[in-house]
Amino acid sequence: MKSNSMTAYKRDVKEFASFLESRGIKSPREASDADVAAFLLKLKQDDKTGATVNRKLASIRAFYRFLNKNGILETNPAEDIKSPKIAQKEIEYLTIEEIEKLLAQPDRSVKGLRDTAILEVMYATGIRVSELVEMNIDDVDLRIGFVKCTGEHGKARIIPLGRPARAATEVYIYDERKKLQRGNKDKGNALFLNFYGERLTRQALWKILKAYAAKAGIEKKLTPQTLRNSFAVHMVQNGADLKSLQELLGHEDLAATQIYLTVSKNKIKDVYDKSHPRA
Repeated sequence: MKSNSMTAYKRDVKEFASFLESRGIKSPREASDADVAAFLLKLKQDDKTGATVNRKLASIRAFYRFLNKNGILETNPAEDIKSPKIAQKEIEYLTIEEIEKLLAQPDRSVKGLRDTAILEVMYATGIRVSELVEMNIDDVDLRIGFVKCTGEHGKARIIPLGRPARAATEVYIYDERKKLQRGNKDKGNALFLNFYGERLTRQALWKILKAYAAKAGIEKKLTPQTLRNSFAVHMVQNGADLKSLQELLGHEDLAATQIYLTVSKNKIKDVYDKSHPRA
């Protein structure tokens, strides 16, 4: 079990034990299936997501299996508890045509050229908003054409930059970024700067996307996650394999990447329904 998974497992079991204590049960060995069900109900009442509830239930099951295996306990009160169904959220993404409209919005001003680089990099790499705003100049290799970023779990990964993103980033770094620095060269080497010469914030990035979406006439809610989704969906639709996409997105679990398959399958079904005479 990976270290981050082990940490989550220990945290889940500790939370369950605390819940039992609040019910007057001193040890998990004294818990019944009703106690496990009550714990899951409380999680639901606390507005925990289905995925979170399922993970905590899996941790509790694994804990009791460990007790069974080592002869500490004969029964597993979590074994027959059903996992809650997870409601599948519809993935929000832009079509290729909408992406083209969005990318055409920034002008040739300093801000516009910076924003062109931002939009191109986000769509070219599918990186998270936190990864974009935390990126430094040293993380960009324009000669070879890639960016380096550190994901949610501290694991660095290398992502290729397409030609348009590479060209836009080169113009921004060599011609426009120094204009935004405003003499603040001692404030670090953040890649994307605001007009105070400081690192661009997540909130500022959200505003930038919202403004360009309105300008492009895109009615969908445009967030950094929407662009990340668009990158993934378009990759799948054009034949990318899931394992490679998982590495590019920085997903720990392949299941997180598989949700993008549903969009591709749904599109194929729509095409079939509209095209086949006996659909």
